[in-house]
Amino acid sequence: MFLVGLELDISLLRKRTQATVAISHASIVAPFVLGSVMALWLYPRYSTADVPFTVFALFCGVSVSVTAFPVLARILTDRGMQRSSLGVVALTCAAVDDVTAWCLLAFVVGVANVHLGGAVVTAVLSLGFVVVMLVGVRPLVSRVVRAQELRGSVPQGTIALVFVAMLASTLTTEWIGIHAIFGAFVLGALIPHDSLLARELKNKLEDVAVVLFLPAFFAFTGLRTQMGLLGSLDAWLACLGIIGVASLGKFGGSFAAGRLVGMPARDAAAVGILMNTRGLMELVVLNVGLDLGVISSTVFAMMVVMALVTTLATTPILGLITGRHPALGASEVAS
Repeated sequence: MFLVGLELDISLLRKRTQATVAISHASIVAPFVLGSVMALWLYPRYSTADVPFTVFALFCGVSVSVTAFPVLARILTDRGMQRSSLGVVALTCAAVDDVTAWCLLAFVVGVANVHLGGAVVTAVLSLGFVVVMLVGVRPLVSRVVRAQELRGSVPQGTIALVFVAMLASTLTTEWIGIHAIFGAFVLGALIPHDSLLARELKNKLEDVAVVLFLPAFFAFTGLRTQMGLLGSLDAWLACLGIIGVASLGKFGGSFAAGRLVGMPARDAAAVGILMNTRGLMELVVLNVGLDLGVISSTVFAMMVVMALVTTLATTPILGLITGRHPALGASEVAS
């Protein structure tokens, strides 16, 4: 999650044109509402009275609202679309969605961990954490980044300092009650993605994360996914329903918003398909929900299938939409 934050281009959040504002909001609100409504049907069948319906509904809304920013960025890069007008819109919307989804998940985790009075305290502490990171830590990070740029290299002491800061950030968010992953993500997002420090951290951490941690996490998720719980026709119909709701919310919301702001139908459809990419981010969210006991093992398995299907379907469907023009919109390079 630290690397995900590190790769996030914060400048994209400032390039919010009318199209990106509309699409980013619609691609969060539409699936969140549909997911929460879907909870009315799922809750009596696959949950228990130990889990408050409000928490379950909020988590269902968040779980279908996620877009995997790193996966989307990789798809655009592989197809040569990252600098096209369409690619910039998709990346900007995904960046906004990423931040929004983590904020929503932090809120749901806070509500799930404590009662209403405690949730208020958690919300206040979370807001205070964000303020401290932006007002207090960000200037220090900028100073360190400038020092490394002037030096032309990043010493081991600086790398150690970043690791200590990351651990301190994760321990703080864990103590607040919104899970350690948020602290890692926030600190990573504060470091400029194109700085020398960011490049050095990626070079040193990416191989370990991709070769060791990521496969271990996927294996861990696979071990927790009990496909045998989907042995009945009703369970598979529910799984298909979740896939349908998740896809309708993301694609439908993005496509409708794109058309409303004047995007061509093909571009709007391409953005909608890209926003429906979930991948690793969805698995992180689902594991958090299972650890908290918000979702059952059956719902977890259904959601994992949904994450895999929506992610694997992105590239072939995008190819059908763009046809022989893999760099659709590339002639309109964003300024």
